[in-house]
Amino acid sequence: MSSLFQPQQMNLPPYLFFTGKGGVGKTSVACATALTLADQGKKVLLVSTDPASNLQDVFEMGLTNKPTAIPHVENLFVANLDPETSAQEYKENLVGPYRGKLPEAVITQMEEQLLGACTVEIAAFDEFSTLLTNKDLIKQYNYVIFDTAPTGHTLRLLQLPTAWSGFLEESTHGASCLGPLAGLADKKTLYEDTVAALANAEQTMLLLVTRPDQSPLKEAVRASKELGEIGVRNQMLLINGVLEHPLPSDAVSSAFYKKQKTALEHIPDSLKNVPTYHVPLAPFNITGIENLRQLFSETFDIEKQEIKEVEKEALHLPTLAALIEDIYQTGKKVIFTMGKGGVGKTTVASAIAVGLVEKGRKVHLTTTDPAAHVDDVMHDEKGHSNLSISKIDPKVEVENYRQSVLAQSEEMLDEEGLAYLEEDLRSPCTEEIAVFRAFADIVEKSAEEIVVIDTAPTGHTLLLLDAAHAYHREIARSSGEIPASVQHLLPRLRNPEETSVVIVTLAEATPVHEATRLQEDLERAEIVPSWWVINQSLYETDTKDPILHGRAMSEVKWIHEVEKKSNNQCAFIPWKAEDPIGYGRLKELAKQ
Repeated sequence: MSSLFQPQQMNLPPYLFFTGKGGVGKTSVACATALTLADQGKKVLLVSTDPASNLQDVFEMGLTNKPTAIPHVENLFVANLDPETSAQEYKENLVGPYRGKLPEAVITQMEEQLLGACTVEIAAFDEFSTLLTNKDLIKQYNYVIFDTAPTGHTLRLLQLPTAWSGFLEESTHGASCLGPLAGLADKKTLYEDTVAALANAEQTMLLLVTRPDQSPLKEAVRASKELGEIGVRNQMLLINGVLEHPLPSDAVSSAFYKKQKTALEHIPDSLKNVPTYHVPLAPFNITGIENLRQLFSETFDIEKQEIKEVEKEALHLPTLAALIEDIYQTGKKVIFTMGKGGVGKTTVASAIAVGLVEKGRKVHLTTTDPAAHVDDVMHDEKGHSNLSISKIDPKVEVENYRQSVLAQSEEMLDEEGLAYLEEDLRSPCTEEIAVFRAFADIVEKSAEEIVVIDTAPTGHTLLLLDAAHAYHREIARSSGEIPASVQHLLPRLRNPEETSVVIVTLAEATPVHEATRLQEDLERAEIVPSWWVINQSLYETDTKDPILHGRAMSEVKWIHEVEKKSNNQCAFIPWKAEDPIGYGRLKELAKQ
């Protein structure tokens, strides 16, 4: 069993980096850690480089990119850096000199190339590198805590000599996902010093924040491996939201506890040697100074908690059955489920597919998630002849795509150039493009059936593909042509008569914030989501467990937020004790 995370009793290095999937609670834990250390008399600077940061909500005050003292808390200063603004400046520095000199179509492609997650991350890295190397500033603090660490991909890319050679400005094979880094060449020493500081165990610790659930634990494995490969080995696994003491008389509480316990018993082997701590599940939103202080000061023993008798608001939200009926009645042919990892996209996609089959439609379900329940749907003897299923392996698709691009480029680039290109092809945009090509091939072959696609590309990737198509340019560093299947699918996605995009979220702050950004991203690509789904909600479970009841009541704010963002087109799925595995259970879920 892991130990309770109590930073006030630990010997921590001066630089702490919190990383993890969206929604695991890294901002809450980073804020509570900063406050706890400040209460111990240590002078602390907390910095967020997350473009979806909710530090203002946590501290209930406005913040800027300059360290701001938190009222009524001695020693704590907070800065909220804005990497998206930095990315805009970075983009303009690179594209500006070419305006009026190159065709507008080419400028548009360059701009879209520089709107990806990788560009935002390099801008964030620039922000905190500048802060970390400001010796006068750093000397003022005992601890500097960063909410959101850089990925291994970005750090490895910055270590390659070709990143600084400037060759990309004149290369004919297209811009990097990060853009020509020659614009940052004068900061090479700054970045080298920052990477060295990250790898120095006496200076830096990486805290891998996760939940006691399968999906975020897998993400922690990936982050641990990627960062370990470039020398960031001083790591700690922090399991957030553990229900320590279930209420035996409450069925929801017992099932919730069992589900978490099973996930922790099957923790991936590669994490078992990482020092592991846990944070108890709190019965309240982690906002405000007093709630932050409680997170590490008590274990939320069930005997200490009381259910506040609050009249529950009657919610009148559509069910998943209503969403499926809408797709059926409107005759949509291509259905996408989208959302951040861990919100239940695969389950929702599978239930939609089964629901449409039960209405007599022929359906093909395809996914990039190798989760076991998709296999169960595929092999379940109670399945239906009108349902066909395929799985797209992102690793295989990315590797095939990488090999194709490298083969086309090897005669044009030297060894260093190829090394840079090979690393750049590990970017999130590359994976989305490779997987989207595979999706497009499936849709192209499925003219007589509905295709339900689990995990879709972002608006940025769609615009990137569209730009490449319209201007006969390369696809993200590729000198090949876009397949006809991709050319055909892009216009269909923009046609609401043919396509329905379903955004899946949880009734919590970070998943809703990230789903909102996803919707805005899609709207840039002229794709308007037709539905949102609030998955795994505790609000209507009527649990008597004080902690889970508190969590349920805190969902109401975010349920109303989703209603507003979706124009009341949001379906509601209550929390289930058992995952809907197999055709029979998915059929039940689709009918609710």
